[in-house]
Amino acid sequence: MLSLTSGCFFASTSFLPSTFSMYAVTLSSALFILEKYALAVAVAAAGVIVGWPFSILVVLPVTLASLYYGNFKRVFLSGLVSSLCILVLSVLSDYYCYGRWTSSVLNLLQYNVLGGGESHLYGTEGPMFYFKNTFNNFNFCFILALLFLALLPKTGKKYTPHLLVVVSPIYIWLVFMTLQSHKEERFLYPIYPLICVAATATIDSFPDLFRDVYATEESILVKIAKGLRPVILGLILCLSHSRTFSMLNGYSAPLEIYKHLEHHEDVGDGSTLCVGSEWHRYPSSFFIPSYIGEVKWIDDGFRGLLPLPFNSTLGGTASAPPYFNNKNKASDEQYLRNIEACDFLVELDLKRPYPARGSDLSTWETLAAIPYLDRELSPTLYRSFFIPYVWQTRNVFGIYRLIKRIPKSDSGQI
Repeated sequence: MLSLTSGCFFASTSFLPSTFSMYAVTLSSALFILEKYALAVAVAAAGVIVGWPFSILVVLPVTLASLYYGNFKRVFLSGLVSSLCILVLSVLSDYYCYGRWTSSVLNLLQYNVLGGGESHLYGTEGPMFYFKNTFNNFNFCFILALLFLALLPKTGKKYTPHLLVVVSPIYIWLVFMTLQSHKEERFLYPIYPLICVAATATIDSFPDLFRDVYATEESILVKIAKGLRPVILGLILCLSHSRTFSMLNGYSAPLEIYKHLEHHEDVGDGSTLCVGSEWHRYPSSFFIPSYIGEVKWIDDGFRGLLPLPFNSTLGGTASAPPYFNNKNKASDEQYLRNIEACDFLVELDLKRPYPARGSDLSTWETLAAIPYLDRELSPTLYRSFFIPYVWQTRNVFGIYRLIKRIPKSDSGQI
C-alpha cells in the first residue's frame, strides 16, 4: 500500500515541507512500535522543526506515549536536546539569510496562528473535501482505516496500545484540518502512511470478527474471512493503479507543455513567457530553458499575492520587497499590463463561452497542445478512476496550449 496507493505515490515525490514531515512521521511511528522511544521523539522533533511545524499535532500522540512507556528522563532529554540543536541551526541559517536574528519556524507559527494571513484568497472548500479527496487517493483503504477504531472492541488487545497510538493522528488531523476553511490535498500528507497502517490492521483483523474464542476449530466464516484478505488488498491496489493512471493521463499537461520550450530557441535570448489563470499549475523555473529571460503573470482575475522574480538590488534575502504584504493580497507590480510584451503564453482552453487568447490566429500560433481533463464537465466516477475503453469517451477534455506571438511583420503578411 505504501508503494502503490495513489496518495503515497504522489506525496512521496513531492518537494514539500509536508512530504518531509510525512517521512518523519513514518520513521517516528516505526521507532515507537519497535519501542525505541527516545529516537522516536527525536525524529518527531526533526519532522516538526525542519519540515512542517503544524505536524506537531500528528506526532503528539507518539511523543506523549513515548514519555509514558519509555524512560521519562531519557526520552524527555532526547526530545529537548534534538529540538534545541535543530532550532539553533535553523536560527543560524535564518541569520545568514536574513541578516538579523529571527526564527522562520516561530514566524511561520505566529503568522498563521496569530497573524491573520488571508489564506482564503487561494480558495476555500467544504467540510467533505478531505474525505472525498482521500477516498480518491486511497479508495477502500481509507474506509478501512476509519473503521480501525470501530473494530477495536472485537480485536481486543491485539492492536493496543501501541498501534492505537500510532494511528490516532488520522482522526485528530482530519478533524483539525476539516475545520480550516482553506484546504489543500498536501495538508494531509503527514498522515498518509498511517492510513495504510490502519487499513492493513483492519484487513488483518477480518477473521477475528467471526472467530469464537471457545471454538477448537476454525469455522467456515473464519476461513472465508482469511481468503478475503488478499482479495481486498488486490482490489485496493487495482483501484489505486486506476486512479494513478487517470491522474497521469488527465492532468500531466502542465508538466509536459513546458518541455516544448526547449525546441524554440530561435525566438532569441531574453524572451518573455507569460502565464495567466494557470499560475497555480506553473511547475517551477527549473522547467524553463535559459533563453527565457522572464516569466510574467497576466491579470486574469486572481486577487492573491503571486511570486515575483528575485531582485538583489532591494537588499537580497535580508530585505523584504515593498510589494510583499502580510495579508496575501495582490500587488500591482505582480502583473504584466502590456500583453504585447509576451513572446510565449501558456493557457488552458476549456471551451467555455469566453474565447481563449490562442483562438486569435492572427496574433498567436500554437506550438504545442495537450489534452487536459475538464473536471467540471466530466462525470465524477470516470474522471476519478481510469476505466478501460470508456475513460476517454466519457470524459470531457480541454486543451493545454503553448502559444507564440506572431511577429507583426509576419502577421501582416498573413
